[in-house]
Amino acid sequence: MNSDSHINGRPVYIIDGARTPFLRVRGKPGPFRASDLALQCGRPLLIRQPFQPEALDEVILGCVSSGPEEANIARVTALRLGCGERTPAWTVQRNCASGMQAVESAAQAISSGNADLVLAGGTEAMSHHPVMLTPAMLEWLSAWNRSHTGTGRARQLARLRPGHFRLIVALLKGLTDPVVGLSMGQTAEQLAWLFGIEREEMDAYALESHRRLARARDKGWLQEIIPMISTRGELYQQDEGLRTDTDLDALSRLKPVFDRPVGTVTAGNSAQLTDGAALLLLASADAVRRHRLRVRARIIDSQWSALDPARMGLGPVYAMSALLQRRGVSAAEIDYWEINEAFAAQVLACLAAWESDAWCLEHLGMPSPGPISRGRLNVDGGGISLGHPVGASGARILYHLLTVLERNRAVSGIASLCVGGGQGGAILIERTREVKDE
Repeated sequence: MNSDSHINGRPVYIIDGARTPFLRVRGKPGPFRASDLALQCGRPLLIRQPFQPEALDEVILGCVSSGPEEANIARVTALRLGCGERTPAWTVQRNCASGMQAVESAAQAISSGNADLVLAGGTEAMSHHPVMLTPAMLEWLSAWNRSHTGTGRARQLARLRPGHFRLIVALLKGLTDPVVGLSMGQTAEQLAWLFGIEREEMDAYALESHRRLARARDKGWLQEIIPMISTRGELYQQDEGLRTDTDLDALSRLKPVFDRPVGTVTAGNSAQLTDGAALLLLASADAVRRHRLRVRARIIDSQWSALDPARMGLGPVYAMSALLQRRGVSAAEIDYWEINEAFAAQVLACLAAWESDAWCLEHLGMPSPGPISRGRLNVDGGGISLGHPVGASGARILYHLLTVLERNRAVSGIASLCVGGGQGGAILIERTREVKDE
């Protein structure tokens, strides 16, 4: 197991954060492009700060697939937010963990002394991921453009076949690992088989995710959401993936998606495809004092790890265990956990691996770090119930973890994700109002 990245140097504080509602992909482009989502999330967040947007040292955004008109989407967003032409901005891509990578990159910049105030997070408009032409059609078009005579173009038209009109859906292509040739859902099927996770257990986990999200919404625990207004004047205030009417019977009737007809991973126990953005404001102690900012938490450490792409869903186990081992902390000392719900099978497999001494000794070279209480994991639901806009989820789970700590007057928490391609990321935070001298 190779690993890298942890925070050293100056303290890094979380000052504020926000996210948009997560909007379901409905088979056509949604009302917001990725930069629109980031703009609608970032503008109210910056308006409530005691400094002007130009005070930001950097803007860093994660995004897996921005549109061609949004190249370096962080810079596009920063300029639209009014950060000014002198505020650098850059975009990162680490598949499902892109938003977490952006936050960690911001933390590294502050910790090293290269920045004091950074806006970081992620955005993704999965409904706007492109539909592409096949290589055969591109070759045909190239030949057509090279033909300058009527005869030449007539010959080229005669070569046109129905197969040339086949389209490639980039979203589906991107959810398949090019090295092992498996879709993300197929990797979840492998984990279900490896750990003996039954369909009924997956569906029960999915139902609980919806129930927890419904409770959080009804209790008013999702104040992190900033409403959005489309160019048509439509108001979006809530996550669209929540199914308050679902039950185990309805979930059990869904057909397998990735391993037909005998598979166990369905649309009901998988994360929903959604559009959304999430942003956090990070600051150094110097920036806190200069702008009189209210500190809410401190980023303590981070970890990236890698593993077999065919078992990418276990990435959180590798990253979280390495993080705890380096810090000399046991699982029992962590108050709350967020593990992104890419699939119910994936989260359940992480728990099974985490709690198995035999598995941990074989794959991690250490005993189990100790059990993770189900009552302290994803307490307000997750990707299965509210969706997983891949560029934004890493930032969302981290900021939501902070709100959970505050609500429960708890201190420490870990947010973690599995990453397509066989990686895992984790960040440890502690709630604090104390600003330490640098």
